[in-house]
Amino acid sequence: MIGVACEEERPATARAQSAVKQARGADRRERRLAQRLARGDESALREIESRLAPLLRGYLGQTLKDRGVAEDVLQQVMLELWQRRERYEPARASLATWSMTIARSRAIDHLRRSVPEPIDPQDETLWRERTAAEESLADELAEQWRIANLLSLLPREESELLRLRFHDELSQSEIAERTGMALGTVKMRMVSGLSRLREMIEAEPWA
Repeated sequence: MIGVACEEERPATARAQSAVKQARGADRRERRLAQRLARGDESALREIESRLAPLLRGYLGQTLKDRGVAEDVLQQVMLELWQRRERYEPARASLATWSMTIARSRAIDHLRRSVPEPIDPQDETLWRERTAAEESLADELAEQWRIANLLSLLPREESELLRLRFHDELSQSEIAERTGMALGTVKMRMVSGLSRLREMIEAEPWA
């Protein structure tokens, strides 16, 4: 039994070590990309846009409900990234979180402008309630997209299980049945994935 347990632990340990190496490599690549951006390297901005456009476009499209408007706001976000490049602090947030913070602000700005202030004072309460509801939804969607992006950074075997649990709303037993994994393996990987995800969330609080 001990021998079998050791054999099962070795692949898990190897996967963990591989995940750590991949994360460190990604961190180094992102730091170099941020340094290039800060120096005014336009190719760095194009690389960031290529990497983050699906994330930002998805969020903006869902929040603004207009593909053309979302594309316009996306370009505003990229312009702001360029204009504020020297203020970016990699130690405080990843490029994705920094970009999402800007996208959230620009989306809320657009939502505010799209709802004209009422002329009749009696309509002001309804206007404020509608504006507050749209801004709250923008915040909720931004958080959902940010978490989705963080999930993509986890080892695949962990992120897939967490998506099945929280997106498809499957129980651990149902996940085990669908994937063919042992229930204990499902539980172990979900605990590991949630722990990593929590660490990433705590390391990058919403600005």
